[in-house]
Parts: sequence; C-alpha cells; structure tokens
Amino acid sequence: MTQHGDSNQARAGQRVALIVAATGVLWVFANLAGAEYGWPNRIRALFDLAALAGFGFALWQTYQLWRARQNDRGDD
Repeated sequence: MTQHGDSNQARAGQRVALIVAATGVLWVFANLAGAEYGWPNRIRALFDLAALAGFGFALWQTYQLWRARQNDRGDD
C-alpha cells in the first residue's frame, strides 16, 4: 500500500475538507432559518458573504497545500 504524503499534509487536507463541509452545512441551515423566521434579505446576504469567505478560505488553504506538495516533490 502506498502512502500519500506525510501526516501533516494529510491533516491539512482533512482540515480543508472539514472547512468546506462545515461552511456548506452552516450556510444551508442559515438559509433555512432565514426562510423560516422571515429574516430580511440584508441578513441573508450577510450569511451568504460569510459562506463565500469560508469557501474562499478553503480554496486558499487548498492552494497552499498544493504548493507545499509541489515543493516537496522538487517541482517548481
């Protein structure tokens, strides 16, 4: 069986996956709560922007993880 990277990179990948999953779940629940309680569109947009920031952060972490793996291989 082959190993895919060291444990630090594996943990970083798991962290990114948890960020994406948690952001998506919280965003869905915020939308459901907004619809149920009749929140104004401004509040709903605030949650949309927070979700966008969470997904952007996950994308940035994914890029950093990819660059770290490229540097470990010696490709630049």
